[in-house]
Amino acid sequence: MLSNQVLDRLINAVDSCPYGMASGRKHKHAPGAASTRPPLYTAEEKARRDATPWTLVQGILAPVQFLVFMVSVGLVIRYLGSGEGLAWAEGSIVLKTLLLYTIMITGCIWEHEVYGKYLFAPAFFWEDVFSMLVLALHTAYLGALFAGWGDTHFQMWLALAAYAAYVINATQFVLKLRAARLQAEGA
Repeated sequence: MLSNQVLDRLINAVDSCPYGMASGRKHKHAPGAASTRPPLYTAEEKARRDATPWTLVQGILAPVQFLVFMVSVGLVIRYLGSGEGLAWAEGSIVLKTLLLYTIMITGCIWEHEVYGKYLFAPAFFWEDVFSMLVLALHTAYLGALFAGWGDTHFQMWLALAAYAAYVINATQFVLKLRAARLQAEGA
């Protein structure tokens, strides 16, 4: 039963077909379903979001993490291309990972204050699911670095895989927040 619910949520999240049976669903998918989604925040949730200091913390940490990510990508690519700057590349990845842990912990606190759940609140369910992959890849990099798994090139490519997942996850959040803003403006 639970696996059917999870599968249904997955299909609903990616299904844009107006013919439900074509995607394995028992009911028709409304062509304008994206515009009939519930708002990201109820009035109470929006008030809690605006009142909590964790909203500001997230608003500061997200661009700082992105800036560190951009510098780190450059350092990793420089190392992979020239073999120079290994310590700087490794340090930047560790810093990016520590910022990721920080933003995840404070994000869980924010999500709990706004939605009453530390993780997987319906409004951010898929973003949180993908965040787990991002965390796993970044943590795998730390494990590889500190335990000496693989050579430095393997470790750098693992970091780039973690970064690719981070870009996808950041895009999820940006698109979700943009949709919420547009939905609020249209209301």
